[in-house]
Amino acid sequence: MNSNHCEENQNMSNDYLYPPEILSKLDLKNCYVHFNPPISISNPGENLILRPLSIDDYHKGYLNLLSQLTKVGDVSEEKFKETFQEMKSCKNRYFVTVIEDLSTNQVIATATLAIEKKFIHSAGLRGRLEDVVVNNDYRGKQLGKLVVIAIRLLAEQIGCYKITLDCKDKMVKFYKQFGFACETGNNNMMTIRFHE
Repeated sequence: MNSNHCEENQNMSNDYLYPPEILSKLDLKNCYVHFNPPISISNPGENLILRPLSIDDYHKGYLNLLSQLTKVGDVSEEKFKETFQEMKSCKNRYFVTVIEDLSTNQVIATATLAIEKKFIHSAGLRGRLEDVVVNNDYRGKQLGKLVVIAIRLLAEQIGCYKITLDCKDKMVKFYKQFGFACETGNNNMMTIRFHE
């Protein structure tokens, strides 16, 4: 019975882009962003769960969610799964994080941390925050703040020397609350430096 349970947990873990336990280690206490009413990584709201992207999220509206941000194009289920497996095989490089509404089985928010291995900064890691979007029907519930702070904390925990993002002018104020600062000469590139 125990071996079946372990096998079941292993299979569940295999369905995720990265191990979900990583998220449980993130600590919002050291974060200066406040949530009112209080929400957290372990409790993002009623019937909501914050977790890694799953191979099953094709059927949970993940691509439809991304289409609220940008053009997705024609991505078949086969192509989605192929891309998912390619990303998963690049260990510790892609941390696509989602919030699912368990009452509808739909992905309603997402953000991506993409990690780049560098020779500079003692063969350090640079993180990029990308593809941040919250379903239009769930705006105003602080979910955008939650996925961004989760990605920021992930980048710090993984050991990135910095995390960057590109954003539109109207979003600069939003990202400044997390500690991002505009790069000199390029206000659309924002950075947090954890260490040099």
